[in-house]
Amino acid sequence: MPRGLKRHQEARDLHFITFSCYHRQPLLASPRAMHQFEVALELSRVLYDFYITGYLVMPEHVHLLISEPQRGTLASALQAIKQSVARRLIGKREHFWQARYYDFNVWTAKKRIEKLRYIHRNLRGPQREPTLLSLG
Repeated sequence: MPRGLKRHQEARDLHFITFSCYHRQPLLASPRAMHQFEVALELSRVLYDFYITGYLVMPEHVHLLISEPQRGTLASALQAIKQSVARRLIGKREHFWQARYYDFNVWTAKKRIEKLRYIHRNLRGPQREPTLLSLG
């Protein structure tokens, strides 16, 4: 973990997570890639026992609004998702994902709504066909 970075986990908060494909390449642009991500997300959700409040898969990055896992750590759950997708889609590339992820603790209903709106607003824009689920 980078020096000075503090993650506030095991606080029973929702987490707004963002992570990107390597060098922001559109590696999730195909329907097959988006499907593989959704499969990995669901497998991780079941294995680590967390809730998905909303998510958005863009061609070059992902936003998740999820609870903390009941089993394991948030970092382990995200690692499982990223590794599963990379193993299936990496091809001849050396890297699929950027290292690390952005994690914002969502402590209030107001912030939960703000983050869900952010996800929804990302749907707008030219040549974007993201996958979206919002249960919030």
